[in-house]
Amino acid sequence: MSTLEIKSAPLIPITETVIYPGISNRIFVNEDIGNNIKELIIKNNTLAIGLSTKDYKGLVQLTADSFYRIGVLMKFDNIQKSDNGFIIDITTINRVKVLDFTFEEKQITASYTVQDDILDINADEEQEMIVYIKGLMKDLSHNFKGAEYFVSILEGLPSLEEIMGYTIPMMGIPLKSKQVLLEIDSLKERALSFIDYIIREKDSVHLQLEISKKYSQRKDKTYREAMLREQLKNIKAELGELDEELEEEADYRKKVLDSDMPPDVKKIALKEVRKFENSPPNGGESNVIMNYLDLLLELPWTSEKKEIDIEHARAVLESHHFGIDDVKKRIIEHLAVMKLKKDKQGSILLLVGPPGTGKTSLGRSIAEALDRKYVRASLGGVRDEAEIRGHRKTYLGAMPGRIIKGIANAEAKNPVFILDEIDKMGMSHQGDPGSALLEVLDPEQNCTFSDHYLEIPYDLSEVFFIATANDLSTIPAPLLDRAEIIQLSSYTNGEKKRIAIDHLLPSVLKDHGLTTEMLQIEDSAIEAIVENYTAEAGVRGLTKQLAKIARVVSEKIVSKKVELPFVVTTKNLSDVLGNKTRRHEKAGENNKPGVVTGMAWTAVGGEILFTEASLMPGSGKLTLTGQLGDVMKESATIAMSLIRSRLGDLANGFDYFKNDTHIHVPSGSTPKDGPSAGVTLTTALASLILGKPVDSKLSMTGEITLSGQVLPVGGIKEKVIAAQRSGITKVLLPKDNEKDVSDIPEEVRNALTIIYVATIEEVLKEALGIELPESKLVLNRPQGDSNVQLSMVEE
Repeated sequence: MSTLEIKSAPLIPITETVIYPGISNRIFVNEDIGNNIKELIIKNNTLAIGLSTKDYKGLVQLTADSFYRIGVLMKFDNIQKSDNGFIIDITTINRVKVLDFTFEEKQITASYTVQDDILDINADEEQEMIVYIKGLMKDLSHNFKGAEYFVSILEGLPSLEEIMGYTIPMMGIPLKSKQVLLEIDSLKERALSFIDYIIREKDSVHLQLEISKKYSQRKDKTYREAMLREQLKNIKAELGELDEELEEEADYRKKVLDSDMPPDVKKIALKEVRKFENSPPNGGESNVIMNYLDLLLELPWTSEKKEIDIEHARAVLESHHFGIDDVKKRIIEHLAVMKLKKDKQGSILLLVGPPGTGKTSLGRSIAEALDRKYVRASLGGVRDEAEIRGHRKTYLGAMPGRIIKGIANAEAKNPVFILDEIDKMGMSHQGDPGSALLEVLDPEQNCTFSDHYLEIPYDLSEVFFIATANDLSTIPAPLLDRAEIIQLSSYTNGEKKRIAIDHLLPSVLKDHGLTTEMLQIEDSAIEAIVENYTAEAGVRGLTKQLAKIARVVSEKIVSKKVELPFVVTTKNLSDVLGNKTRRHEKAGENNKPGVVTGMAWTAVGGEILFTEASLMPGSGKLTLTGQLGDVMKESATIAMSLIRSRLGDLANGFDYFKNDTHIHVPSGSTPKDGPSAGVTLTTALASLILGKPVDSKLSMTGEITLSGQVLPVGGIKEKVIAAQRSGITKVLLPKDNEKDVSDIPEEVRNALTIIYVATIEEVLKEALGIELPESKLVLNRPQGDSNVQLSMVEE
């Protein structure tokens, strides 16, 4: 008889199974439930009620209606962490009936009474039933591989209660039916119902074996396979293991036959489908085949050629990007060639320039201009060739490379594909991704691109590849040879201002939930932000400063500290952004002898660079400081040799061997190197030795040779822009760089006097107003004497 004593205990929701009394068992619970059990064990409360749920959607969503009312009282023996939850060892004590629930956050407590079994069966009847059940289970287990362990444990169980407690949770009957068995009070009636379930399971298995044997005798293989597949689906559907949606997803044969794959690819796909149909449903091989077939079905195999509208493309580029007219012109020319060359719509561009100059956004604009899908793959830090070519399917966790994966995600065979940061790829023992890209970017090879995972040649010739990089020097020459290089240089301050007003500010306001009725920034304030708060070639830092203003103003608006609209001016700019964060080198008022202004190129644009030289008593030693690289050290040595050989009487008897010379380039914490400082170093030494100062508003760049020739250098646009911004009014450039001046914005050119020099004589004449004589050192070779004598003579 059931006791009427009401007790209380913590309640543990049991999902997807039913626990029976009379046996030790092992159950799996999710993390929320497992953490509750851990807390109970820590509090030394190892008794709890295990109650099955009708529909589990989460611990906090459970209500009284979510549970059945008959469960078991159980004791926790052990708990251990698994992949997605906990494994709990329990010992069940007896059946209980839950009367009421108390829900407190994630902890549930229940009041209950013990539900004793009605013991209406004697020992002989129980033993007879035990023998019969064990015989049925042994007969049933012959049809399943690996069932010996199950049978051996079953043979050792002495009571009906233990046999049912061990067997019923593992039977493939619905959870509701298992709960019905648990709720039967009569032990005899429960055992008879259990036997009835076993007999029905046995008959069902025998029926399936007979069906399989019948169809295996048919000679029509296709018909037999189709019937077996249909039979398997029906069985799974009957067991609740396959719903209509999953059944539809699994029908790969129909999908392959209906796809637009080429015949040779479709043949390979159907071969994989046959493997999939003959593989175990939950085996590892079937998952590999499914992933492969999914990729084949996702990849686009045909494309529709779209006519390129040049005027539309021009309008899109103009509306999205201010300035960079030469770059936009080059892109339009490239698109025009693509329009005429209708047999092949693919192409390869390489956009090179400092960070923040719009390389990636240009790619997005090109995709919009061409009305094509946009795909981006960042290659910075990639060191594995498999990232490009994919892994072979034989490896665990194999997947296709980024190229094929990007095409599949785009669902188009002719997208605009951005390969970002290709200059930042590396090499490792896993291969060279740069070499793997050669096939991708070579128009002669990419029509049959081979991905290791795909194992089928795929045509990339219609893809418009756009690679981006900051530095060409780190890109392998064979890779450069396959792309059309377009250089993006620094923006001028005027261009940055227009970009901020037309593009950046509207975007920042939208991102921060602001409008022009709430926040306004004067043009003069934007100029001040560009000049004093950013140090870059592009506009990324400018965007961050505008976003900072938007955040500060948003807080003031929400706190109702300001009147609208809030206007940012040059006067209150420092209150919003704080002190200036950028320090520009500015041209001085008066230079001392030995100080000359040079020009340098950096990754964030141009800068002016002061070169300082000084003398001290010594023995002719030359000292160089300022973290100079090997190239600049060589330039300094050449400059000193050139001055010593050419300055002559102009030095007023200066003795090089009684003085040490020290050359310093400030900002010593910044490494400096490059072939463009020779002219500056030579002028600084001449100014020092002659005691003549160089105009502080004059800057120069160029490399020299030992004979006094001035060689051309790079970065002319950035250097000249930096000079004009710093207050320079006159610049000296190598004669061979005259062609590069056309790239400099007109507003900058008009503000400067540009003089072109070809020799060091011309440099010193412009900088110091002196005529540099020819070398005084000549060879005297006496008649018949093989020894060479050197002497100084007047020419």
